[in-house]
Amino acid sequence: MKPLFIEPANARLRYHDLAGEGAPCIFIHGLGCAASCDYPQVASDPTLAGRRMLLVDLLGSGFSDQPEDFSYSIRDQAQTIVALIEHIGVGSVDIFGHSMGGAIAIEAARLLGDQVQHLVLSEPNLDAGGGYYSRKISGMAEADYVAKGHNDLVEASRLDGSGIWAASLLASAPFAVHRGAVSLLAGGNPEWREMLYSMPVSKVVIFGSQSLPDNDTEELPLNGVHVGVVPDAGHMMAWENPSGLAHAIREATL
Repeated sequence: MKPLFIEPANARLRYHDLAGEGAPCIFIHGLGCAASCDYPQVASDPTLAGRRMLLVDLLGSGFSDQPEDFSYSIRDQAQTIVALIEHIGVGSVDIFGHSMGGAIAIEAARLLGDQVQHLVLSEPNLDAGGGYYSRKISGMAEADYVAKGHNDLVEASRLDGSGIWAASLLASAPFAVHRGAVSLLAGGNPEWREMLYSMPVSKVVIFGSQSLPDNDTEELPLNGVHVGVVPDAGHMMAWENPSGLAHAIREATL
């Protein structure tokens, strides 16, 4: 992995830089996950052969540093993605973001402007209020979540059969997971949905077929956002059907 020192956080962001041609695609993972865990199978699929891809572990997750005094807000995480893109020195990029990473991708794309060619999101957080797990996590005080709630969630995930997420959670800083969940609950300003609709860039939101029906499959196209579907998968499509997700990303970035 490669490190990038993020000066405001006094910490190192780590990422895989997979060699290839054209505008690189930046992969941003969801809450309690890590791109180094989630996306190697997606990135190595023959469908994406020849593309340069960067698999980024956000601060607080995976192999990246876990500074205690960093906010872990969606906006500040997006700033680290912008710093990475500036560091690699490319003229244009594609950005992929999953779940919480979708909100981070939207914030980063807004900051980067016309440097972004394609914005591809898989079941992203578009509105304030979070999802099931972020609401559960943010419903606890940070100190309580760090002391007990995080380990309880890891164990519950193992028992539920979500062993990959349990392992990723275990590698994540509990305070980072909590602060990320709180930021998801608070939402963006303006809301991420509003940002997404207003950006003049190629935009695709991908759903797993097992997550449907979803009202956004009808609303998003009315606001200039294309919709894709990965078969035989739900929210965690990178684990459930990595080849299907690779095909969806390719279609979204042609």
